[in-house]
Amino acid sequence: MGSSETNISSVTSFTLTGFPEMEGLEHWLAVLLLLLYAVSILGNSLILFIIKEEQSLHQPMYYFLSLLSVNDLGVSFSTLPTILATMCFHAPEIAFDACLIQMFFIHFFSWTESGILLAMSFDRYVAICNPLHYSTVLTDTRVAHMGISIIIRSFCMVFPLPFLLKRLPFCKDNILTHSYCLHPDLICLPCGDTTINSMYGLFIVISAFGVDSVLILVSYVLILHSVLAIASREERLKSLNTCVSHICAVLIFYVPMVSVSMVHRFGKHAPEYVHKFMSLVYLFVPPMLNPIIYSIKTKEIRKRLHKILKSKH
Repeated sequence: MGSSETNISSVTSFTLTGFPEMEGLEHWLAVLLLLLYAVSILGNSLILFIIKEEQSLHQPMYYFLSLLSVNDLGVSFSTLPTILATMCFHAPEIAFDACLIQMFFIHFFSWTESGILLAMSFDRYVAICNPLHYSTVLTDTRVAHMGISIIIRSFCMVFPLPFLLKRLPFCKDNILTHSYCLHPDLICLPCGDTTINSMYGLFIVISAFGVDSVLILVSYVLILHSVLAIASREERLKSLNTCVSHICAVLIFYVPMVSVSMVHRFGKHAPEYVHKFMSLVYLFVPPMLNPIIYSIKTKEIRKRLHKILKSKH
């Protein structure tokens, strides 16, 4: 092998990139990101604490919300080390294997979030379209099985990605465009044939995000059909109101994700900071907003939160 071609075994690290375009403002951006982390970690931890302590919240809808909060904490903690290292300590180097591990966890939590949102839409479908059988359909055992299935599916889909990358030779500059490791970023660096990686990446995106989003849409079409059959306008609004939090959670997850995909596919000539900003929105906004939305829209969580805040004074 020529000197211009470096085998994968000799690649020891990658260089992460912050926001060099925002020179002079990087410290303020770091403060903003740390603030978003604080809101996300505190908010999701509070949701978990309230659901654990509040007996009236021990039901399927809130079990799924707990799973969503744990997953959002996972998203935050999987990006936090390298964001801190790059933005605050100016230490952009990350070991090759550490980068692959981070990539695995970021994508694992993304796939898991999609599965949880699908499970939550099924919960809303049963609660509104088949309320008399809600407790027999969504038993604690079935909810646990659904949660485990979501985790296993995500693991099986994302697990091959690091190994598909490890088999490739890297002979370009190992500089990544983000402050964390993402699969679309990493597959641009090998000089070998990345067709299998691209095809597999596309397959898991369609089979997870594509299928999940279609099933969520179908569940809401059925919910809407059922709600419109209710005679009382007040009851119709009451039924739809129970879905608002979930609809918001779906939108704040899928809209940034679709935007990132569109920019990646069709915005190749867009400035690099646009790609970085869209990626930050995708990874930071859902974990931060989910606990805020559910705290505002869920009466029991709101009351418990008010009680906690009151006891502090």
